[in-house]
Amino acid sequence: MIGLYNDNFPPVLDGVALTVQNYAYWLTKKGQDVSVITPYAPKSKEVIKAAEYPIYRYSSVPIPFRHPYRYGLPYISPSFLRQWDKMEFELVHAHCPFITGDLAYAAAQKQGVPMVATFHSKYRQDFEHNVPNKKVVDWMVKTIIRFFESADEVWIPQAAVEPTLREYGYKGNVTVVENGNDFCSPVDVIEAMRQEMRAELGLLPEETMLLFVGQHIWEKNIGFILEALERIKDKPFQFFMVGTGYAVHDIRVKIKQLGLSHKVTLLGNIHDRERLKRIDAAADLFLFPSLYDNAPLVVREAAAMHTPALMLAESTAAEVIKPDINGFLTPNDVQAYADRISYLLEHHDVLSSVGNNASNTIARSWENVMDEVILRYRDIQQSYKLKHGK
Repeated sequence: MIGLYNDNFPPVLDGVALTVQNYAYWLTKKGQDVSVITPYAPKSKEVIKAAEYPIYRYSSVPIPFRHPYRYGLPYISPSFLRQWDKMEFELVHAHCPFITGDLAYAAAQKQGVPMVATFHSKYRQDFEHNVPNKKVVDWMVKTIIRFFESADEVWIPQAAVEPTLREYGYKGNVTVVENGNDFCSPVDVIEAMRQEMRAELGLLPEETMLLFVGQHIWEKNIGFILEALERIKDKPFQFFMVGTGYAVHDIRVKIKQLGLSHKVTLLGNIHDRERLKRIDAAADLFLFPSLYDNAPLVVREAAAMHTPALMLAESTAAEVIKPDINGFLTPNDVQAYADRISYLLEHHDVLSSVGNNASNTIARSWENVMDEVILRYRDIQQSYKLKHGK
C-alpha cells in the first residue's frame, strides 16, 4: 500500500490538499492500493464517504488565526493509532514536513520502506508571518530541512523551486515531478460554460473579467493586485476573488479604502470543482503576482480553461510562463502591473491567443502525471531494496 500523508485534505482546500487528493484518486484509478493519512476537519465525513480509497483521520484542533487549517494530534487518537499500526506500506509519500510528515517517517522507519517527501511551499514566509523572532524562524527552517534530509527521495514540482530549497540549507538531490490539473473540456464546452457563468455573475458584454483563486492571505500579494486595480478603476472590468484565509476582513477594508467596492467581488470558498471550473472559463485574465507560491495549481487550472495568467517575472511560480506566448509577466512594480492589465483590457485578441497557448502548454493532466509517479515509485522501491539488501 502507498501511504499519502499531508497536514490537510479536503474539505480544507489549498493547492497541496488538492494535489494529494488527485494523487489518491488517480493512483487508485490506475490500480494502486492507496490510503490517505491526515487530520480530522469539520465535514470530513462527507469526503470520506465519497472517496474511492480509505482516508484515515486523527484528532485535531483549529490553528488560531489560520482558518481553516488545523493542528493534528495523532498521539491522542487511540483508535487511529490502532488502525495506523496495522497498515502495511510499500512506500510512504509525505507532502508536508510537520506532524503528518513525522508520522510518515515513523511508518517508513518502523516498516523498513522508502519515504518520498515533496517540497511544496515557501515555509519560511509562513513562519515569519506567525513568529516574530528570527532565531526561532531559523531553527524552524532547519528542522524542516532535517526532515527532507531524512527522505529517500525529495521531489519538487518544478525546477525553479530548487533555489528556495538550497537557500533553506538542503544539500541533497532533488527530482522534479510536476503537478497536474483536473480541469479539461472541449473548446465549445468551455465557451458555453463561459457565457453561462458570465451571465450568472452579472457581467456586462463590455466588461473584462479578472480573477484570483487562492488563499486570502497577504503573502499571496493580494494588496499588490488591489493597488494596481485602484489605478485603473475607471476601466471596464470586474475582479472576482475565490477563496478564504486569515486576511479576508482586512482585504474587505482595503477594497473599500481604495474605492473598489463596485469593482471587486469576494465569492468565498468554492468546494464544487465544476463550479470553479466554470468560473475559470468565464475569466479573461487570471491575476497572480504571488512571490510566495512555488508551482500553483490554480494557474494550471485557469490555463486548462484557456485563461492566461499575469504574473511577476522574478517569481518562482512564473517558471512555466513564456512571456506573451502562454502568459504575461511584468516587473515587481504596481504601476507596471496596472499598465499591463490596462493594455490587455483593450486587446482581447491577445488574451484569446495567449489563453489558447496556455491550455496547450501548461495544463498537463493529473492522469498523465500519475503514470510518471507510478514508475518513479517503483524505481524508488527497487533502489531501496538493493540498498538495504532486501
